[in-house]
Amino acid sequence: MRTIIYNGLIVNEQKEFTGYLVIQDELIEKVAEGQPEKSLIDEADEVIDASGCYVMPGVIDDQVHFREPGLTHKADIASESRAAAAGGVTSYLEMPNTKPPTVTAEALAWKQNRAAETSVVNYAFYIGATNDNADLLNKLDYTHICGIKLFMGSSTGNMLVDNPHTLERIFAEAPVLIAAHCEQESVIQANKQYYTNTFGEELPVFFHPLIRSAEACYQSSATAVELATRHNARLHLLHLSTAHELTLLENKPLQEKRITGEVCVHHLWFDDNDYAQYGNRIKWNPAIKTCGDRKALLAAIASHKLDVVATDHAPHLLSEKKGSCLQAASGGPLVQFSLQAMLELSEHGAFPRTTVVEKMAHAPATLFGIERRGFLREGYYADVTIVAAQKKYTVTADKIVSRCGWSPFERHTFPSSVIRTIVNGTTVYDNGRINECCRGKLLSFRRD
Repeated sequence: MRTIIYNGLIVNEQKEFTGYLVIQDELIEKVAEGQPEKSLIDEADEVIDASGCYVMPGVIDDQVHFREPGLTHKADIASESRAAAAGGVTSYLEMPNTKPPTVTAEALAWKQNRAAETSVVNYAFYIGATNDNADLLNKLDYTHICGIKLFMGSSTGNMLVDNPHTLERIFAEAPVLIAAHCEQESVIQANKQYYTNTFGEELPVFFHPLIRSAEACYQSSATAVELATRHNARLHLLHLSTAHELTLLENKPLQEKRITGEVCVHHLWFDDNDYAQYGNRIKWNPAIKTCGDRKALLAAIASHKLDVVATDHAPHLLSEKKGSCLQAASGGPLVQFSLQAMLELSEHGAFPRTTVVEKMAHAPATLFGIERRGFLREGYYADVTIVAAQKKYTVTADKIVSRCGWSPFERHTFPSSVIRTIVNGTTVYDNGRINECCRGKLLSFRRD
């Protein structure tokens, strides 16, 4: 099948130009400026007029929690891959802290098989590190595994790696990228003890960033960077939330880095002044920090010191988000509206649109070595997102695709709308309708 997309503003590889794409079956056949020849349009099976739209490579979200297996009352691979498609996300890398956790070859294979059955967009999964599975990490074939997820210093569940010998071994021997969640448990516990002794157990949510503090983040991130530097490991620091942690990163081209940093949309959008309005709906780990931290993270995206923008999409039911800051679940759904949020930040002058595409599509593909994804290039898979630039979009409950049924963006109006998501040459999302018959592919990774 041949598809032509024309008249759109193509945003790709640090350029913007009015042009067209030719898609033949699953692959991009041509990317060009100007208008296609009339014969191309006449011979196409599908013609998409993208006037007034941005045409971009599909978003690659390198950190999501789709809750399957074991937590499917609030989300699963089927429901959240559909939310991803509705948000212009064509590929995702999913985390291992499910029930049971993805820390064995068998658990990993189960997820891959389940996604093949139910995911409407492309997928890959992390293998989780534990104190006991270092031998396994060295034996796996990582052709279709995105990386190793490591909880440094603190964890929910049983995936904390706190054995110093095991940590040394993982950083010394890891054959692929290590993606680390860094918060120092000893600092968190000391802060928790201080605030509960002073104010009691029923602490409101604005204590959350005081307990899971900037210092807790920095100490753990600094330890990870020291280990990675000493062993020359590939380290990817997940969901950085503080200005101080940015001092651990080098400001040089992505291809030259051994240590990289990710920031999530909620840390770019919200700060601790927003707890009064949103309460536990914006309770995440790591916590949303100060306005100064948020501004520093935005500047680090603009300067390219930070490498990737993701979501840490982690749905909970609203009933699970109730209670004090010590009781309410941490995490929330973001994958459906992350691109619109980033484009709005761009419109407000935080960074160019080309930087949005760089951090949400190009950089994840480059950093993880994803085969033929993340760019609008001839011979690459046709993963394409079309955004209506001037079509406003108000988030209401009836538009939310995630199973949990809520969003921290409810009642917010974005200036643009995702109107079409194409995965491997097939339209999966089209103006509110999801193609339930479509299935994504297991991602492949270059392992040079």
